[in-house]
Amino acid sequence: MRNTFYLVSLGCPKNLVDTEVMAAILEGEGFAMTADPREAAVIIVNTCAFILPAKEESIDEIIRLGRHKDPRDGSCRCLVVTGCLPQRYGGVLENALPEVDLFLGVGEIEKIGLHVKKSMTTRGNAGKVFVDSPPFLMRARHPRHVLTPPWTAYLKIAEGCSNRCSYCVIPDIRGPFRSRDRNDILREGERLVSLGVKELILIAQDVTAYGEDLEERTRLEDLLIDLSALAGLRWLRLLYTYPTKVTKRLLEVMADGEKICRYIDMPIQHVDDHILKTMNRRGGREEIVRTIETARAVVEDVALRTSVIVGLPGETRKRFEKLLAFIEEARFDHLGVFAYSREEGSKAGEKRPRVSEREKDQRRRLIMERQAAISFEINRNLIGTTQEVLVEGKSDLKGYPYVGRLRRQAPDIDGVTYLRGEGLQPGLFTSCRIVAADTYDLFAEATGTPGA
Repeated sequence: MRNTFYLVSLGCPKNLVDTEVMAAILEGEGFAMTADPREAAVIIVNTCAFILPAKEESIDEIIRLGRHKDPRDGSCRCLVVTGCLPQRYGGVLENALPEVDLFLGVGEIEKIGLHVKKSMTTRGNAGKVFVDSPPFLMRARHPRHVLTPPWTAYLKIAEGCSNRCSYCVIPDIRGPFRSRDRNDILREGERLVSLGVKELILIAQDVTAYGEDLEERTRLEDLLIDLSALAGLRWLRLLYTYPTKVTKRLLEVMADGEKICRYIDMPIQHVDDHILKTMNRRGGREEIVRTIETARAVVEDVALRTSVIVGLPGETRKRFEKLLAFIEEARFDHLGVFAYSREEGSKAGEKRPRVSEREKDQRRRLIMERQAAISFEINRNLIGTTQEVLVEGKSDLKGYPYVGRLRRQAPDIDGVTYLRGEGLQPGLFTSCRIVAADTYDLFAEATGTPGA
């Protein structure tokens, strides 16, 4: 148990990639991963600090896992907190969470092995907080212990953000937007596919900003074309696009690319022009409508996902109702809604009048109710269609022994497809016919021969 570690990754897939890099670095330093925190000499919590619920989840998890430092409940000798929470709050956490041995910011990822070894040998006599500017940028040379199913992997193409939305503190935590070199991304993509990955999911704080900071002015569509050429890759998916940067050229590449999923994750956040201006978002309602119309015209059967925020200071009932009406009009395939979280240091946090927590929750529930009806109708219209499905595992649902995803379903954030048929195994693809639907999930029977 001396050199075992257990880790938890909280928050978004971008954070998960950081966790995978840290896991691989520790393994290279002679540590072995365990699935049981009671057996771990080192416990790592890679935290999220995007909004209040994320911070609360992070702290709850730190406290829960800190109990394994008690010899009666575990073998932990070094409790490590990494990521956005220590990057944002630094030394403040040292007094609040005395059970933690190390607080490492987002710039310390490459040094995780050195920090842990030093902490374990000095027994608390060395520094505990290491937070600096966030220079770390994922490279192909960095090892990764991929923690997703072996057929799917996230590919981080950039780090940081320069959009400066008024409600968001990510630029302060992660630094300005920094694109990876195109060839470096391709090398990592090649390596992942050689390891058996069939679905690559491109991620960044804003994937549509990719290349804007590079001298060669590479664009996202160029990167998509290059990655699509990887032999053995089946699906290529985009997450986190910015509405005003979803160009017609990008849509045309998506429409022409056999491997590129016709799926666009495009957080609009709101549609009222006053609220969008308060948010410091580029573009207004007209630009959002135009982007949606163009996407549907250029990319046949495109699945659109979005997210919105309710309860920002200044969101009157009338402005909220504009958003609610737009949700019904736009008919997104998938939608997430967040109640505004007031973050210290953000410009929106200084604005008034503020919306009560009760009203924010009511508005969030109203949108989800409307979206549920829309999702159900869209899913019902898929009954009878033939789709390609990626089988992901066994199901406990009677009559449908397997579960998988269609091209229109991203992992963890969208619904799933329950499946029945012969010869199905996790990691295989097959054609299927949709036979039933509920609000978020689909039900299908396999119609083809499963294969990789």
